[in-house]
Amino acid sequence: MMKQKRWIRSVQKRGDQHAANELISHYYQSIYAYVYKQTLNKELSLDLTQDIFISMLQSIQQFDEKKASFKTWLYRIATYKLVDYFRSKNYTYDRSTDSIEGVDVATPSDFTLQLEWREDIEKAARIINAFPIIDQQILRLKLFGEQTFIEIASSLEMPESSIKTKYYAAIKKVKQRMEAE
Repeated sequence: MMKQKRWIRSVQKRGDQHAANELISHYYQSIYAYVYKQTLNKELSLDLTQDIFISMLQSIQQFDEKKASFKTWLYRIATYKLVDYFRSKNYTYDRSTDSIEGVDVATPSDFTLQLEWREDIEKAARIINAFPIIDQQILRLKLFGEQTFIEIASSLEMPESSIKTKYYAAIKKVKQRMEAE
């Protein structure tokens, strides 16, 4: 934790490239996993993860550790990038031309399970993408970022009780819509 604070201060004060690289290395896997769980596309996840870290470096001067932890702040940037992507024309185009790429075929039953799992994830993502932005952020941070309600409340600067209420209402809507389909 102390190393991270030193890295952040070095980047903020001196634009220290070594400290920036250390900071990125420390968080890269968790941010990539967060993005990949939502896109299910390796190349896209790599691109979005890169964009997230570029945004982080461009706005690190505005980071204030009194308002939120660095991890919380970084996940907020990641969530905004994902919401922007899912609202973009690129996402609409990718969805219309997407195939079942990236699905490894081991055995017929494994392949079937992977397809069903992928279809369920895509269906849930499509439903979540239609929600208001605040609900999307809460669901993404909780489901894919595996953050606690306290971390999400801090990140979004909302009361924890409001986060919980919105989360459980959104989960109920997702379940209802998935069952209806």
